[in-house]
Amino acid sequence: MDTPPVLPRPEWDAAHQELLVKEKELTRARDALAAERRRMPWLRVDQGYAFEGPRGRVGLIDLFEGRRQLIVYRAFFDPDVLGWPDHACVGCSMMADQVGDLTHLNARDTSFAYVSRAPQPDIERLKARMGWSMPWYTLLDDFDVDFGVDQWHGTNAFIRDGATVYRTYFVDGRGDEALGSVWSYLDITALGRQEEWEDSPEGYPQSPAYEWWNWHDAYAETGPSPAGLAQVERARSR
Repeated sequence: MDTPPVLPRPEWDAAHQELLVKEKELTRARDALAAERRRMPWLRVDQGYAFEGPRGRVGLIDLFEGRRQLIVYRAFFDPDVLGWPDHACVGCSMMADQVGDLTHLNARDTSFAYVSRAPQPDIERLKARMGWSMPWYTLLDDFDVDFGVDQWHGTNAFIRDGATVYRTYFVDGRGDEALGSVWSYLDITALGRQEEWEDSPEGYPQSPAYEWWNWHDAYAETGPSPAGLAQVERARSR
């Protein structure tokens, strides 16, 4: 291996600071791209798509679970996919391993679900084996064809206005690689992180950064979270 040079601490710190400048530029560029994403046109979804869930047949609107936004990942767990019936696609399984606790997404009025062609008994068996807990539905129609995920994995974002659903974003290929954290998912939604520092269209829901954050078992508590308020105070004192 042609390894980099080994430097003493002062020179290493200088090299790190030089790289940090570029990393911060990348962060700002990513924020600007997310702001552009929040201004993308919406596509109305007029067809009533059907899925099979643990409690029977449901529609796309039901996948929202009463929340305003929905993120849907198409995972390849099908009879004709490598790994069947013990495993889903290797890449889709890696994606599933990356999905964080969904309580934080839910706190931002956003639901998350996987969809596949596999029957529900197989999905439940796979989830139990792999330790996954995300909602996972069986495709019953052409949802995957219509939303670009019939041949390859991909993530679609939706928003609803009452019973009217709109598609707001889509990402696949290497664009899926970075997904899994709360922030990565919120950044592809129409409303974003919903924090005051974000560049969002007028009237979008926003609250102070940190304040809404909470322990994943404490979001049912009313009022600002003590964990989030503590973060706010620490940030203000810097």
